[in-house]
Amino acid sequence: MQNVEGLMAANSGDILSQHVAEFHFSPSLFLSRTSADTFLSEILLNLRDYRISESIKVQALSLFAEFPTFLCQTSESSETTALALLEIFSQLSASTKSWNLQVHLLLAITTILISTDCFKEDIKPATDLLELLFQIVSEQNDGKQGLSSRHLKTMACDCLWELECCYPELLSTKLELLHTLQQLATSTLYQKYTLLFSTVLKNAIQGLAHRQETSNSVIKDILSHNEGFSWKSSEESEISPSVFTKGYHLLPSTVESKELKSILSLLLEESFLLTPVSQSILFHNLIQIVTMVYSLSPVIFKSQLLRLFGTMDVCLFITVLKLKGAFTESLFTTEDENFLVKRLSGMSQHPMLSNPLKLLYLDFLLHFPENRPISSSAEESPPILLTPSIATLLFPTVFHDSSTVLSRLTVLCLVYLENEDEDQKGINLISDFMRSLQKIVENNGGREVTVTFFRSIFLFVKYLSFCSKQMDSLVTSLAELYQKHYALAPYIIDLINNIQLLLQDSVWPISLLQTLQHLIVGLPVNRMDQQALKQHLKVLARVAKEDIIQQKCTVDFLLRLIGNIDFCQLSSWRMGSTVLSVCRNLLLHRDLKAIFLPLGDLLQLISVQFEDLDIRDHARFYYMLLTSLSSEKLARILSPGSTGNNTKVHTLSTIMAESEIFSSLTVQFLEQPLLQLVECQEVEVASIPSSSSSSAADMKLDTSYRQEYEKQFADPEFASTVVLKYYLTFTEAADHQYDKLFSILLRFEQTDSTFEPINDISVHCLFQGQKPCIVSLLLHPRQVSPSFLNVSAIFTTKEGFTCHNQLKPLQIRFPDLFLPLPVPSHWSTVAKQKLFDQLWESFSPSLSNDYGESLCCLQVGKDFFHSLVYSKLCRFLIDVQHGLDFYKVLFFLAPHCHILLKLSWSEETLSVKIVTDNWKLLPYLNVFLKDISVND
Repeated sequence: MQNVEGLMAANSGDILSQHVAEFHFSPSLFLSRTSADTFLSEILLNLRDYRISESIKVQALSLFAEFPTFLCQTSESSETTALALLEIFSQLSASTKSWNLQVHLLLAITTILISTDCFKEDIKPATDLLELLFQIVSEQNDGKQGLSSRHLKTMACDCLWELECCYPELLSTKLELLHTLQQLATSTLYQKYTLLFSTVLKNAIQGLAHRQETSNSVIKDILSHNEGFSWKSSEESEISPSVFTKGYHLLPSTVESKELKSILSLLLEESFLLTPVSQSILFHNLIQIVTMVYSLSPVIFKSQLLRLFGTMDVCLFITVLKLKGAFTESLFTTEDENFLVKRLSGMSQHPMLSNPLKLLYLDFLLHFPENRPISSSAEESPPILLTPSIATLLFPTVFHDSSTVLSRLTVLCLVYLENEDEDQKGINLISDFMRSLQKIVENNGGREVTVTFFRSIFLFVKYLSFCSKQMDSLVTSLAELYQKHYALAPYIIDLINNIQLLLQDSVWPISLLQTLQHLIVGLPVNRMDQQALKQHLKVLARVAKEDIIQQKCTVDFLLRLIGNIDFCQLSSWRMGSTVLSVCRNLLLHRDLKAIFLPLGDLLQLISVQFEDLDIRDHARFYYMLLTSLSSEKLARILSPGSTGNNTKVHTLSTIMAESEIFSSLTVQFLEQPLLQLVECQEVEVASIPSSSSSSAADMKLDTSYRQEYEKQFADPEFASTVVLKYYLTFTEAADHQYDKLFSILLRFEQTDSTFEPINDISVHCLFQGQKPCIVSLLLHPRQVSPSFLNVSAIFTTKEGFTCHNQLKPLQIRFPDLFLPLPVPSHWSTVAKQKLFDQLWESFSPSLSNDYGESLCCLQVGKDFFHSLVYSKLCRFLIDVQHGLDFYKVLFFLAPHCHILLKLSWSEETLSVKIVTDNWKLLPYLNVFLKDISVND
């Protein structure tokens, strides 16, 4: 295909920028319209074009850093792309103005080779890149390039550091050179050289330890290496985890480490020159080195502790805790430990720090690495040196946010738990604080305060459940709170459920439920509003699940309630469902004999007096179960999953209420696609426009075709609809279990905002082996762009189950959006042809920046040319001139875009002249023309 495009060539930079933006938005959607190789070729071609601005080239290179595997999907593609980028880099080497582009080229090449697993010795771009990076970092004299050279060296160091992290020991044979470069660096590059050297040194020592090297001079030997690259070790060995176990040394004490100690001491002395983040990385590497080399003492870090103790930077404070966790007593005294605990306590409440930082320091307190920990478990536990007197300073107030309140309460509860015999006053203070929160909740303090209050109670019960006096007081307080705000029932039930999961033997939840039960059953049923009653019934349903609690008073309360005729007549199905949920739990109660007769009377009363027929039927069925089955069989039927016979359990357990009422309606999610939408390949039938003579009406309207045509777009009711037809069929791998489907509902979810909301499609039934169903998808575009639709189906099987199935995403291609010219039905062919000519002249790029024109040439034979027009473009033909092998074609694309084509054939070449009122559509049209020109 030979493509000569005036506008696209002139605006190639803008088109590339647009493609980059589209790719960023959705790589998978973009690559559905074109292949990765095609887009790669476009990027590389534009990177070589000197007319494209550097900023656009940098945008394109950013794609390699973010989506390398999308663009380079094969190893061959990765190698070719990396070589091309290296060639572009070499062409820019002589220029000092292009350092920004060179920096991004290095990043892109490194990312491609690492992400696609192509960084190997036998791959040319990998070896070329490594040599290039070392050539850049080894250049000591910046020369004329000055600042630009520093940026390039910085990126080269970053790339080498990334390679060393991904392929440990790759640079271990270059330690002498790296150390020399690190010592000679005087600019800001010193930081990069230091981090690179320390990382390579750490990986080299770790490699020696794993290979169990025992030679006395093994460390001295690796420090004097300045050879090639250690490709073999980097390719054969896995990335080892950090060796960070306290007191576990991998290299024997006989290994000579004098030179290594000297290097580490120098690195530590000059560490203050680095930024806090870089210092943290450096210390992390040095800590691991000292941990692995037995002959090195942790005392080497002693000189840095005073500086680190006084830091306000969180990265450096984390470094202190790393040192503390790694070396404990070997490096830190009891006084140091006490200082750190007080420092953490102070920082966690420092007014100048943000809340996230203060929460982080509180978390450090809960996971403090002690010199002599009492417990070796990983659970939260404050240090012994955090005494109640220090912890009192962490007491929360009602003005703190929820996270701060809960974190501080956790610390306080754990401290008082360890000192339960010494500080009852602190526990009382926590109780007083929770009462303050309760007062705010009582006064409608909002959801956040309510959640904080109940989570505070959970923490108190979790850690301080041994305080019987406070626990009893808590039950009374919650009962009073519920009496004032019955809407808090879901919070209380959730609190009880979580406490029982955590403390299975705790009697406190039972005590709270009993208190709430006595409170509810004592209320007058005649003066109770529907909302309050619904919450009360939820609580009673939860009470009924506890076998320890007697349920006689609950049944009596329900009898009084159902005996109220007004309640039965005015209550909704949902209220009846809530009553049945209590009855169902009562049927499962261990002491069912004690309530057998009153429960039977209750169910009979519901089956007779309740207004809703469905509720009466369920009550009648419950009564049958009660009078016909033993308690064991009732439990098997009403408790799904309690037995192995899941089929019967599923059928009978549908008799549920409230939150369980929909278990029979549970939607089953099928993992494998069962259905598919297949495009209807129907033959186009359209009338061929003829070159008839002009009528009087046509002549009269000769100057006003466009004005009359465009009037319809001003009508707010005008809307163009794209109708796509598909066969709904079963997939080849469809399970025969689902051979008959009923009440199928197809739902379409957009991946972007290309269309207006898409209506669901209903299909009555679909049977395997019968004629597939044809469905019509109606689309109302907001903009012209190919897209994907996520399709799902909900249907009913012949067994009565409701199932959900995710179909294969539906691709809406660019030609799917083509519509014929939307003109009034009374327009003749001549009128359409004259409108075409007027639109062609009005879409000149000189009149608007939105307009565009182009020329496309295709190598096709004459017979294929005519066949192509009548098979692919018949619906859109405006004018036909057989003798001249000439056609006019117009595509209308909703909401208001046009593409006009003039097709002519001569000497085995099809020439397509194009104009449009939206130049952004030209790349899509280019792909379309290329696709249809292929002679199958």
